[in-house]
Amino acid sequence: MTLPNLSGISAVVDVETRSISAENPTGERGQGGRRTEGTGAHAARDLGIGWKVSPSIEIAAGETVTLADITGSGAITHIWLTTHSDNWRRLILRAHWDGDEAPAIETPVGDFFCSGWGRFAQVNSLPISVNPNGGFNSYWEMPFRSHAELTIENTHDESVVVYFQVDYWLGAVADGSAYLHAQWRRSNPLPAETVHTLLDGVSGPGHYVGTYLAWGVNSTGWWGEGEVKFYLDDDEEFPTICGTGTEDYFGGAWNFDLGEDRGGYTEFSTPYLGLPQIIRPDGQYQSQQRFGMYRFHLPDPIRFRSNLRVDVQALGWRSGGRYLPLQDDIASTAFFYSTATSTTRPATPTHDTMEIC
Repeated sequence: MTLPNLSGISAVVDVETRSISAENPTGERGQGGRRTEGTGAHAARDLGIGWKVSPSIEIAAGETVTLADITGSGAITHIWLTTHSDNWRRLILRAHWDGDEAPAIETPVGDFFCSGWGRFAQVNSLPISVNPNGGFNSYWEMPFRSHAELTIENTHDESVVVYFQVDYWLGAVADGSAYLHAQWRRSNPLPAETVHTLLDGVSGPGHYVGTYLAWGVNSTGWWGEGEVKFYLDDDEEFPTICGTGTEDYFGGAWNFDLGEDRGGYTEFSTPYLGLPQIIRPDGQYQSQQRFGMYRFHLPDPIRFRSNLRVDVQALGWRSGGRYLPLQDDIASTAFFYSTATSTTRPATPTHDTMEIC
């Protein structure tokens, strides 16, 4: 397999590499490892400066802290972050581009990294990698032209500790580069005979590049007959892109089920799509199953000129071979690029709306 991110890796380009962490909070040249205070100061008391004095930050209850504040043009290329799994749905990650007060990215930390259920599962995709035990990595390209700001808000009533590193380069951004956006929505439960909306009212031009769903099943039986639909530009009642089923959209088939003799539902994780997490509290096809699924449209971005709306149905089966609309717990994170620094977005997540229950 030829991985697209290796293309052109040998080229020498006129940019400057920088990195921000608790050890170098400004990313300035030659300023790493010079901290005299921090969460590691006690452990380093016999060694002194330069010996992991500040490996992490503590975020107080209700506090929003800035992870990265970057002036100039360039692109964030990698984010590594970890915190206790209890915090994955208590922290909100935001990104602001070029001085816009409205965030382009606003999601729970766990969902941004395909980990919405607060339990570790290995993720082996190209843009997102999650490694033991809760090592979150993002390789989404995040260009900016004058300023970039990444923040984290702690919605919990206790302080939390976060370890992180933000890698980026400074230099000229190519013409036509768009801004990364990520939006989180949750239907809990989904109202009867409705669809779960992933995006609505997003203006173009731009292109849709990824979906993560944390899907909680509240009924017995198979739950994934629903179609994923993309309403492009002038589409109104009917979409241009209409899938054939939820598991089909995420690259699986036949309920993700290998059969009872081979383990039933089966996890998988590939560069572009996967079902890395299945939580089975009650057994196959019983209620309270929990699933985490992703699809990244990297070789096949969905391009739109004027606007985009995306939704998914929740459908099971009832007697007589009839579809059964479900009222499941569906949390979605939609990733897309837009020429705008901010666009229509849902209500800000809160501690109550993010809570795993």
